[in-house]
Amino acid sequence: MILAGLVRFSTVDFPGHLAAVVFTAGCDLDCFYCHNRLLLGATAPEIALADVVAFLDKRRGVLDGVVVSGGEPTIQPGLPAFLRLLREMGYAVKLDTNGGHPAMLEQLIQAKPSSLTDYVAMDVKAPWARYPDVCGCGPEVAENVRESVAVLSRLAAGSGVSWEVRTTVIPQLSEDDLVEMSASLPPVPLYALQPYRRPEVFRPEDRFRIAAAAMTAAELEQAAVRMRAFQPNVVVRA
Repeated sequence: MILAGLVRFSTVDFPGHLAAVVFTAGCDLDCFYCHNRLLLGATAPEIALADVVAFLDKRRGVLDGVVVSGGEPTIQPGLPAFLRLLREMGYAVKLDTNGGHPAMLEQLIQAKPSSLTDYVAMDVKAPWARYPDVCGCGPEVAENVRESVAVLSRLAAGSGVSWEVRTTVIPQLSEDDLVEMSASLPPVPLYALQPYRRPEVFRPEDRFRIAAAAMTAAELEQAAVRMRAFQPNVVVRA
């Protein structure tokens, strides 16, 4: 596992838990609005796995959860072993993922004797046809994300795993886009709309895209009303 960051205490990242947040280095996408761009490339900072484990060992009984975020955790071959270690330490585990690696996700959920994660928060970033433009990736990524949704729909409930889909509503997404996205998915336990916030670090060529006006809170609520025709459990986060 290559780790690049640690938030030592969070009350908001893992519902119902006092948690640490561990950030992995590297990502296979290049979303223009990414807030963790410094974690993506070869210059990403690295923190020692042993130091993170020692911190989490010391905080047992104070913290009860660990969020593994990124970057993209599921590109790391050592992820299952790391999550198993967190389990052995008594922590509940939440995984943040872009959904691009359904085989890894299935491996984590179907691990024996029990799933290696308690909660999965998976991004659906744009209508499927627009993934290459929004995420700087090939068209196959959208198919992988769809497969990850299918994996969660098929396996999560029977494995005791809670999950959600979430979309950061970037300025380039319209209300019709959000309705299209909600209609393209099977019913999900929770679909969260997250308001857009401009990143502090971005590529120069993206300066106009990141500066565009995003939906207001009222417009997000209006979109959510239409989306509930397909996804009854849509919420708008602050």
